[in-house]
Amino acid sequence: MAIKLDLVGKKSAPLTHKYSWRDTVLYALGVGAQADEIDYLFEMNGPKVLPTFAVVPSFNALIAVTSELNVNPMMILHGEQGITLHRPIPPEGTLTTVAEVTGIYDKGKGALAVVIARTTDEKNEPLFDNTFSIFARGEGGFGGERGPEATKADPPAGKTPDFTHTQTTLPTQALLYRLSGDLNPLHASAQFAKMGGFDRPILHGLCSYGHAGRAVLQHAAGGDPKRFKSFFARFSGVVYPGDTLTTEGWQVSPGKYVVSAKTQDGRQVLSNAIAEIG
Repeated sequence: MAIKLDLVGKKSAPLTHKYSWRDTVLYALGVGAQADEIDYLFEMNGPKVLPTFAVVPSFNALIAVTSELNVNPMMILHGEQGITLHRPIPPEGTLTTVAEVTGIYDKGKGALAVVIARTTDEKNEPLFDNTFSIFARGEGGFGGERGPEATKADPPAGKTPDFTHTQTTLPTQALLYRLSGDLNPLHASAQFAKMGGFDRPILHGLCSYGHAGRAVLQHAAGGDPKRFKSFFARFSGVVYPGDTLTTEGWQVSPGKYVVSAKTQDGRQVLSNAIAEIG
């Protein structure tokens, strides 16, 4: 298969996503929300919506764009993810997303496609933006540009983290998270996982991202989603359901945190991560 390079600069058709408080609560449970986060789990408390829920309404736009790339879906890895919030996400509504492929880069062993998806509300006012980087294994070597160098966001040497958050994921975490819309069988079927090069189903990168986002929200933003402005991260390792995730954050300037997440055996799974808090 040859990746379609002529998609760069093209926008998707507007895709709508209608959701209710049940969807935001299901997402919160899918990324590990606990009983002490009741404001995100109980409809009579709003509920509040986790900022990283922003990945859900725009996911179908990402799938629509990815399906046009002409690559084997079993060979696709989610490389990087970023969200920028313009204001807190309401607990229900109908949102519209338009996605655009802003670049396809030749990384040698694979191709990297960068997609920006902009989401608006019923009044056509901006609500949040997503930036997705999709790595298609085996699709490199086409002679294209390598693209810009990745942003480096290393923890300050010798500095103790300003926060540490540790939580063990459920053995069924991927099966729960997939109910929020990412139905890739790689995360549910051992057969499909082996086709993708894994010995068993892996946890969605966006689920690990949501776990880390909750940690940032709790420890850096005081649990206030109004203060959560953006969160960008690279998926640098595989997480399996049942793994323990430890998220650490270092404040490097007012409102800016470098974030890292590792598993119980020290494997780094989120790196070059930056969160901005207002």
